[in-house]
Amino acid sequence: MAAASAPNVSDVRDIGEAEFQAIRRLVYEHFGISLSDQKRSLVVGRLQKVLRQRRLPDFRSYLEWLQADQSGEALQELANRISTNHTFFWRENSHFSHFASTALPELVERHRRSGGNLRFWCAGCSTGEEPYTLVMLMKEAFGPEYRAYQPLLLATDLSANALRIAMRGVYSNERLEQMPPHLRGKYFRRGPETGTWQVVDDVRREVVYRRHNLMDSRYPFTKPLDAIFCRNVMIYFDKATRDALIARFHRHTAKGGYLYVGHSETLTRDNALFEYVLPAAYRRI
Repeated sequence: MAAASAPNVSDVRDIGEAEFQAIRRLVYEHFGISLSDQKRSLVVGRLQKVLRQRRLPDFRSYLEWLQADQSGEALQELANRISTNHTFFWRENSHFSHFASTALPELVERHRRSGGNLRFWCAGCSTGEEPYTLVMLMKEAFGPEYRAYQPLLLATDLSANALRIAMRGVYSNERLEQMPPHLRGKYFRRGPETGTWQVVDDVRREVVYRRHNLMDSRYPFTKPLDAIFCRNVMIYFDKATRDALIARFHRHTAKGGYLYVGHSETLTRDNALFEYVLPAAYRRI
């Protein structure tokens, strides 16, 4: 008798309504990401590879495996697949210009009076372009006095895959197209693969990368932050999740500190925690 063949999962192109709703609830409960009905094809497309790798014949089997897993590996894999990490250097550059020309000098002056470190957080840092840019801007601003200011920059993301790319610091030519030439020439060197560039070690070692879920009720900060960058992350959250997140940001931002969000994520007019500074940039009230 011929041996039974392995299940063919290459043609899994759809997901049942019950399975889609169950995955949708899991993603919302664990990661705060709100998947609309229009995201069904995205879910199928991004999870097909998981089904093939795990030799699962359909999404019902995948859901059973996901719910039975006690190690956390399955949820981590789901987070890696569902979260979107498309970005590039110098994206929404008005924020970087404001940070360098206005926010940073103001924060430095405040710390001269009160002492302590400059403290920054890139929440939802994706593949690292944003935090590396901030370090470059601080090195430009401080010059040889950079060490005297002892800036601390934490960069977190839900996706372990994105963090691995960020820590490596290697990017294609296309990801650097918008970067100002003087920063590109000073803070990058040729990468290990053809057509790639790597962030120099003096910049890479200034960023602390950690995996962090923004839905966690407690954040790992003991001191207030001078600025939080959380850009193009809240577009995946519903209003209740956004409001709760902004309240947590407020609790961890120093008085007069800044919050930068994506240009499609402006805070509502009834917000009483941050005041408008410029499009998608706010100061803690």
